Amino acid sequence: MNVSIEPVVQVRNLSMTYPDHNGGLEALHDISFSVAPQEFVCVVGPSGSGKTTLLRILAGLLRPSRGEVRFSACSPGGSEACISLVFQQANLMPWRTALDNIALPLELKGIKLEKARALAQDWMALVGLQGFENAWPGDLSGGMAQRVAIARALIQDPDLLLLDEPFGSLDALTRERMADELLNLWQARRTTVIMVTHSISEALLLSDRVLVFTPRPGQVALDLPVELPRPRLEEIRYTSIFGELAKKLKAAIALT
Repeated sequence: MNVSIEPVVQVRNLSMTYPDHNGGLEALHDISFSVAPQEFVCVVGPSGSGKTTLLRILAGLLRPSRGEVRFSACSPGGSEACISLVFQQANLMPWRTALDNIALPLELKGIKLEKARALAQDWMALVGLQGFENAWPGDLSGGMAQRVAIARALIQDPDLLLLDEPFGSLDALTRERMADELLNLWQARRTTVIMVTHSISEALLLSDRVLVFTPRPGQVALDLPVELPRPRLEEIRYTSIFGELAKKLKAAIALT
């Protein structure tokens, strides 16, 4: 018997227009897709195609002009879905240490400080930052700061993790290393993820599906399944099937 799996999030006929003096600037037009539990979805497309706008709507920071976003009752007791958002910049609180930045979401939930810090210590280990618990954000490299930001997002065990070009400000080598670390972390935790990226290689390494957006107003030009075996290793970037998938994405972007 087939068992229907309820999506974590369903986006239906979503449009977003920003008001201006010329009748409004349409950023998104009639976007529809859904994301299953534990699925990793990447969104690629040209700059200005509404990718960040989509994440801000999903995070509840913007209200769409038309359409709707529905979340499943993931949390016990049918409470609202827990959503975490990581931006391109780490946005750490400079007056809190790395450990205390990670513990912050738990403190805000009323969890006792001792327990919050103990859980944050576990996450410091998971993202490879043992020994930097007392470091200030200004003393961390860009990659280390993003590890703290990702740990801060994941410590509350979100139903949905939104990543907005989280490695975009890093150099190429650090970016590849961070993508590998995120892949390993996701394969261990299986959090549901929607990630915006401009890197086709990064999208294919990480995701189960890639959505290609058109230029503004953003629409879904292609919804491409990434049928690569898991667990994935860095070496998969150099396989023929990876290259064929990259060609499909490049062709879809070129047509937009």
